[in-house]
Amino acid sequence: MEKIKNRWLIAACAVGVHLSIGSVYAYSVMTLPLNNLHGWLKSDITHAFSLAIFFLGLSAAFLGPTVEKMGPRKSGRLSACFYALGMFGTSMAVKTGSLWLFILSYGVIGGIGLGTGYITPVSTLVKWFPDRRGLATGMAIMGFGFGALVFGPVMAKLFSIMAIWKAFLVLGVVYFCLIFSSALYIAAPPKGWLPKGYDPKKAAAEGKRVIKKDLAQLTVREAIRTRRFYYMWIMLFINITCGIALISVASPMAQEVTGMSAMAAATMVGLMGLFNGGGRLGWATLSDYLGRSRTFMAFYIIQIFAFLALTKVTDAVAFQALLFLILTCYGGGFSTLPAFLGDMFGTKQLGSIHGYTLTAWGCAGIVGPTIVTEVLEMTGSYSGTLYIFTGFLAVALVVSCLMVLDLRQKRKLQMSQEAATSMPG
Repeated sequence: MEKIKNRWLIAACAVGVHLSIGSVYAYSVMTLPLNNLHGWLKSDITHAFSLAIFFLGLSAAFLGPTVEKMGPRKSGRLSACFYALGMFGTSMAVKTGSLWLFILSYGVIGGIGLGTGYITPVSTLVKWFPDRRGLATGMAIMGFGFGALVFGPVMAKLFSIMAIWKAFLVLGVVYFCLIFSSALYIAAPPKGWLPKGYDPKKAAAEGKRVIKKDLAQLTVREAIRTRRFYYMWIMLFINITCGIALISVASPMAQEVTGMSAMAAATMVGLMGLFNGGGRLGWATLSDYLGRSRTFMAFYIIQIFAFLALTKVTDAVAFQALLFLILTCYGGGFSTLPAFLGDMFGTKQLGSIHGYTLTAWGCAGIVGPTIVTEVLEMTGSYSGTLYIFTGFLAVALVVSCLMVLDLRQKRKLQMSQEAATSMPG
């Protein structure tokens, strides 16, 4: 018999993959050095980041079926190759001063590496942790949130001790080694595998939490024909739009609204990564007990009050507390999503379904920052933007309620069908 792998080691490898690709959130570290070196506009440098997020969602959607067929090990290697190639191309672009090559390498090629790497371990982890789906996906996607926290200082140090093009070369090698080696151990569990010692009947008799049966086992084509897929897409899109918009202006907003110094605002930005990553693990773990639907409803209720409060707050401590609270919900949305999709659509083609849903991320990465900058230029105030996003979150709350009603209806139908098939004769 083939030896069963350790699911906790697989989770650790998933963290390794996401920690590497999560370094994309440290993009702001390169803005000033590249601006000083070549005189590239900050908006052009940031455009490469927006493009990377866009191609993350696009490649996750269109390469999802390929990733499913290849398996997590091969797709992990593919991610390592694309992401490292993106860094090597970025190195060449910086050395030659080519802005178009920089945008192509970092935004497009690196973005494809991000998308394949992001979905590679997630569907596998859901299969290894049927009893703790939220915890498992939370651990992996927590790595993405902590990527900037780990690699931001590393990038800053490399830029200070060597030529920038050489720094990108070193980063490419580090990312390749970490993603490639992590992918070597990742594999799906044997069919029908359950955690050792777990007996659903015994757990039910003892009043313990039982693994709830998935609502369905759908292909990606079947999933995108359901209402709940589009409910989920809208909910995710709004959660990311509001969060990423706030992230894009957090430092200047803190300085203008509360009078924080540039240094204090920079420290706050670093702490944002901590709460973003911590929220991914905390909320996803809580969703195992609270339920995915209730967890998403909690995101919107909390953020509606937080965004409204931000329109009135001028105290630095209160401002940061509200911002960090919003960031936990922002990160929690990403980590709770795969488990939620598994509950609704099963694990048959979860990677592909997850990829299609992540197109919401690509769209939100463009829409959120655009709205906040446009409204700020027109009004000269952040309050107008905050009210707009509060309205978005109210819509998301309504959609989450519709999702609950739809899931209840489907669950009742599932139970009645099971009762009918179990009746004798």
